[in-house]
Amino acid sequence: MSGDHDWTVARYLATRLEQLGIRYLFGVPGDFLGPFLTIMQATTGVRWIGTPTEMGGGYAADAYARVRTADADPAKGEQAVGAVAVTYGVGAFSLLNTIGGAYVEDVPLIAINAAPSYEQWLNQQAVGLLTSHMSPRRESNLDVYRQVTVDAQVLSNPGLAPWQIDSAITACLTERKPVYLEVMEDLWHAPCDPPQGELRAHERTFTKRNEEMLANAVTAAVELIGKFRTPIVWAGEELVRRRLEDELLDFVQSTRMQFCTTVGAKSVVSERHPLFAGVYNGRASLPEIRKTFKNAGCRIGLGTWSTSKNLGGEQSIGDDWIVAARDGVSVGAKYFPEVQLGRFIPALRDALKGQTFPADHFALAHAAGLDVPASTADFLDSLSTTEYPAELTYDSFFEHMNHFLQHQATGGDPQAPSPFTVVSDAAFALLGSMNLRITERAGFLAQNSWLSIGYSVGAATGVALGRQQPMKRPLVFVGDGSFQEICQELSTQVRHHLRPVVFVLDNEGFYGIEQMLVSPCYYKEKPSDGADFYNVLHPWRYEKLAEVFGTEKDRMHGFELTTHTELDSLLLDIADPGNDINHAPILARVRLSRHDYPKALQYKIDEKCK
Repeated sequence: MSGDHDWTVARYLATRLEQLGIRYLFGVPGDFLGPFLTIMQATTGVRWIGTPTEMGGGYAADAYARVRTADADPAKGEQAVGAVAVTYGVGAFSLLNTIGGAYVEDVPLIAINAAPSYEQWLNQQAVGLLTSHMSPRRESNLDVYRQVTVDAQVLSNPGLAPWQIDSAITACLTERKPVYLEVMEDLWHAPCDPPQGELRAHERTFTKRNEEMLANAVTAAVELIGKFRTPIVWAGEELVRRRLEDELLDFVQSTRMQFCTTVGAKSVVSERHPLFAGVYNGRASLPEIRKTFKNAGCRIGLGTWSTSKNLGGEQSIGDDWIVAARDGVSVGAKYFPEVQLGRFIPALRDALKGQTFPADHFALAHAAGLDVPASTADFLDSLSTTEYPAELTYDSFFEHMNHFLQHQATGGDPQAPSPFTVVSDAAFALLGSMNLRITERAGFLAQNSWLSIGYSVGAATGVALGRQQPMKRPLVFVGDGSFQEICQELSTQVRHHLRPVVFVLDNEGFYGIEQMLVSPCYYKEKPSDGADFYNVLHPWRYEKLAEVFGTEKDRMHGFELTTHTELDSLLLDIADPGNDINHAPILARVRLSRHDYPKALQYKIDEKCK
């Protein structure tokens, strides 16, 4: 390692990344970025993972940050942050979508944009000379990134660079959202002061007024719960982002309340917990869980975000709702601002001490005459079966995968750790995979608010690299339209021997979710050639991409599946750690009918096509 007199801006930034516990920097290189990568490689343990696309690099960094949020040990000073680096203009604008998703979904990312030199900007200002990737508007990159980050800095002065870097990273850790560092090329080798101290999050001070507001929120919540008596907890994504899974467990175990989760909080704790009652996703829930959830006396949302994917058009705040999220608590029509979730949950638990609410909500709904299973156990068991039709459908495929994850994947031992982290894409894939029963905490990953199609394929890279100890293979479910957006990210996984299992749900080359949103009656009428032209995709032989991305040295395996017999054969091989196919990535094309759809969307057809 060089001495203190050899500190440069590049070494400073790379060292700060390493101190955060970041092991991998993702992205696409360019001439402006090259000097930084060279110095990073020589002076730190952070390794460069080049990806074919900027979006793929951003998705990988996003997923890396998410799994590190679940796995990092704060007691050891480990931080849950991801980082991605690109080149100015063409690279930065390609990356923007992924940073936007991280901003919406509270994922801490550091976006590094290597820019033209200060000298080049002065030339542009004086004589209008544009060099590669430059825009006549000097702040064009900065302006757009200000919309999707909590701090955005342009580094042009090496004397100020350390302060700017530290300030941005501190904002990233504190706000748990992305930040942006635009670094001019001639700064990489410029001398600067060495790092001082460790960077950390700065939590908001808990004042006397906050204490009073918390007490008022808890009093109102206890009063509402006492009025309805049969509450159910709805656990949300903020529990995951803020590492409040233990607080959730303490609360439900103390009160004996059953709990559902949002899609974004799926597997916040093991879904084998005896009080778990499924995933509630508004009107896009399975009809049984939707009826049961609405039948509950009151609903207590802990960390649940109001998004269309979570609510599916349902009203989130009513007289029988409690929702604690985004630093505030709503109790019916009352709102209590500046109430921190991490303080509200234990305070409400303590206020309910001595009271328990041991209701089986499926049993209550069944007794009320609703068409639901007679118990929660019956409902959860119904999501997994060994009785399938001959050919694959959306629902039967995920029922088969549910059985695999609970029985075959762990060698038949239900207590054994799962070898997989499930990564789901948007649309039909998400609606099917949300009902998989995940037996380990943080065993499921999806973008459930931003919903950028193709996310899962790039995210698989970050999951695999972020979860090497112990190894958790990404198990990816992605629609054919989503896959076509970003399929080339498979080459990164082949190159680095990351071994994901990717199921491409091919419904005859069709944007199924778009058709359902625009014209759901298509699925009832089942026309032979009446699809809206803009939802039609060019058909691919997806399994053959294994031959494109794989080589003799770095292999990949491709499969085409039409029947449950074929799926079962592949799953048996995947469950066998000694089988040769498990030494490389697996790509499986799941062939489905164009007119098939997950039953969670039946409500759309029933409403529109009477």
